[in-house]
Amino acid sequence: MSRRPPPTVRRFQSGYTLIEVIVAFAVLALALALLLGTLSGASKQVRWADDAGRASLHAQSLIDQLGVGEALAPGQRQGDFENGRYHWQLDVSPWRDPAQPPANDQPQDLSAPSLLAVSLRVAWGNDANQQLQVSTLRLVQPEPAGMEP
Repeated sequence: MSRRPPPTVRRFQSGYTLIEVIVAFAVLALALALLLGTLSGASKQVRWADDAGRASLHAQSLIDQLGVGEALAPGQRQGDFENGRYHWQLDVSPWRDPAQPPANDQPQDLSAPSLLAVSLRVAWGNDANQQLQVSTLRLVQPEPAGMEP
């Protein structure tokens, strides 16, 4: 025969209340939202670093090829890499030393080597920060007198 407790004595049951469960789910949802936001930002940074690294390799390759096979001359050129994913623009111009006064009146030695300023911009995507600018100087020897076409 089983005994029942008297009706005036309440039994206490162990467990969580509904409010505790709701608060726990809210805290878990907030933590997951913060974690996913952090992972999303990290994946964007990894993507940008990959794109910038590839742009740097393309720029290095293009700069290394300048003056190989044909003489480097002042002017502008442009093109793209990887089927249009990366666009590049190359500007080559005579370099002027900003510390020197203009030499308009002084004779110039046409057989002396000269410096060309080379500026290369590689861009990808639509953001302003998705571009790479490389500038360098190149020493060019003048064409021999009898070798011009």
